[in-house]
Amino acid sequence: MNGIGERAGNTSLEEVVMALHTRFPVFGLETGIETTHITRVSKLVSNYTGIIVPPNKAIVGANAFAHEAGIHQDGMLKDHATYEIMSPETVGLGQSQLVLGKHSGRHAFAARMKDLGYQLTDEELEQAFQRFKILADKKKVITDADLEAIITDELFKSSELFVLEGLQVTCGTMGMPTATVRLQDPEGVVHVKATVGTGPVDAAYKAIDMIVNAPCKLLEYSVHAVTEGIDAQGEVTVRIQSEDGIQTTHAQCSDNLPRTYGGYGADTDIVVASVRAYTSALNKMLIAQGRRSAVPERSLVPE
Repeated sequence: MNGIGERAGNTSLEEVVMALHTRFPVFGLETGIETTHITRVSKLVSNYTGIIVPPNKAIVGANAFAHEAGIHQDGMLKDHATYEIMSPETVGLGQSQLVLGKHSGRHAFAARMKDLGYQLTDEELEQAFQRFKILADKKKVITDADLEAIITDELFKSSELFVLEGLQVTCGTMGMPTATVRLQDPEGVVHVKATVGTGPVDAAYKAIDMIVNAPCKLLEYSVHAVTEGIDAQGEVTVRIQSEDGIQTTHAQCSDNLPRTYGGYGADTDIVVASVRAYTSALNKMLIAQGRRSAVPERSLVPE
């Protein structure tokens, strides 16, 4: 998926599938793959691997079905087939007829989730809707990309051992970047730590390390905007490597390599998104290690 492969990359699955799908009269071949799930699977793979899909990527890139040039727009208005041999809906990229904002209700939100292909339970819908309302207070218009980020960050994350309850950072040209992090451990005990770092993200990560006490190495850190505009959500993906000796077997060379864990977070505040992503990766690592808590001491905050 997305052409991800060793070093230079592999043939993109989505491109082969759609080439056979659109040129069935020529090749007479089919894969049996449900093409309407391609966009969501591409997004999922991108989040888990931390490899961002380039805008000019065929089929799943942000510009795949975008037209800016006047001659292209004129042709599209007359006949979509002029510049599109497939429709966006074919790969699961439906176009919303409802503009969601801070005044949108639960019914409109549920309808949009259904249009995007998400079958949510009442509890999951309520959880996602509350996150949507928080975002809607910060953004005037919520796009499908924003909704996808909410669902990925809120519902498709791993089990949480340590839960982020609060974050406060101080940074700038004056003084030293400082972060105060408030986490709740698996036993429900609240821990608060404050540290100084080279920047707000570094300080926040150091504070989390002091609380969780799970030695690891940060291998990758990536941040990009979900949509355009100053109020866009920021998506952060991180990859960490455990220092406990747990290894995994390489699929191609059969070598034993240190196991890595990925994390994803989204928020209009990129520091918050960064902390969400790092906490997610740490939780995955702790679960794999079979450790419910790595906290050496209690630091309960009084009510």
